[in-house]
Amino acid sequence: MCVAKAFYLYNMQKRQHVTIKDIAREVGISVSTVSRALRGSTEINENTRRLVQELARKLNYTPNPIALSLKEKKTKVIGVIVPEIANYFCSAVIAGIEDIAYSKGYHVVIFQSHEKYEREVTNIELMASRRVDGVLISVSNETRDGKHIQKLIDLGIPVVMFDRICDEVNTPRVVTDDAAGVYEATCHLIEQGYTRVAHISMAPWLSVSRNRMKGYMEALKKYKIPVEKKWIVYCDFDFTHVKRALIKLLKERPKPNAIIAASERLALDSFEVLRDLGLRIPEDIALAGFFDNPVSQLIDPSLTSIHQPTFDIGQSSARMLIDMVENNSLQHSLKTIELKTTLDIKASSLCLPENRDTGKKRRLMK
Repeated sequence: MCVAKAFYLYNMQKRQHVTIKDIAREVGISVSTVSRALRGSTEINENTRRLVQELARKLNYTPNPIALSLKEKKTKVIGVIVPEIANYFCSAVIAGIEDIAYSKGYHVVIFQSHEKYEREVTNIELMASRRVDGVLISVSNETRDGKHIQKLIDLGIPVVMFDRICDEVNTPRVVTDDAAGVYEATCHLIEQGYTRVAHISMAPWLSVSRNRMKGYMEALKKYKIPVEKKWIVYCDFDFTHVKRALIKLLKERPKPNAIIAASERLALDSFEVLRDLGLRIPEDIALAGFFDNPVSQLIDPSLTSIHQPTFDIGQSSARMLIDMVENNSLQHSLKTIELKTTLDIKASSLCLPENRDTGKKRRLMK
């Protein structure tokens, strides 16, 4: 290689970004030919194709994502809105989303609503202005309607909802069988001899709350246990509010001898409040709830948990959304994906010695 040519290649490598125009100029062919050669098109002569690809490697050429997005009219970016990243459920779902997105050449931008409707709306508006290719969303505890989500769809931006959804928005979603999860956990508590089971839930207008309440009611009905409305408590995610609600609940007569919590945050807050009140778990009151955080194995006593397949939720949501984006569709052939929960029984709900006979009888009644 002559000195002039070597110097030319050295200067190109020193640039911040080598373009296909640089490669075309060096090889002496058109930009469109270089572009096709880099894509491995069989329309290009094999020798030319090899020459272009070798030079691209030598110069550390990488495609310009902005140029690609303008050409394809896609940004290769998907937006994700979750209530709170600090929530283990959300962080595990995001891991699943990123796993699929990056494998398909997409980048992920994450927004938090912090359980606030107004912030969720602002996040939606920002993503629309940034021209993301699609949006994955789990709505906040305050979200009562989906008008802001429908606006995205009306703009031609595909949306997939996961976990917490808005029934009124006609778009694909990925959920778990929430009713079955709570049903199984409530039945377990009753079979252990805890017949006065309270239910602490999120906002009643959320579909996820309704489904989990349905499972709770069905379990009580199975064992012919009357529903005590005073044992059904709806909370926001403020610890002080949860503590106040639990103190009031435990003043009821008769008071519940078990609690089933409808979310990870509520389960952990309930555990903390019960311990702060000096109550022994499960000797004074049993506890179970939705809880995917590995810390459930470390706290004492370990917490009986309804597990959701968090990573799978993220993967399924991302896979569905990217299919919609690449097919230029606002719908998907799989309108709803419903995944199963599992019950992990730990010390916080185990049968007390004095309840063993009762628990055995109830199991035989099944």
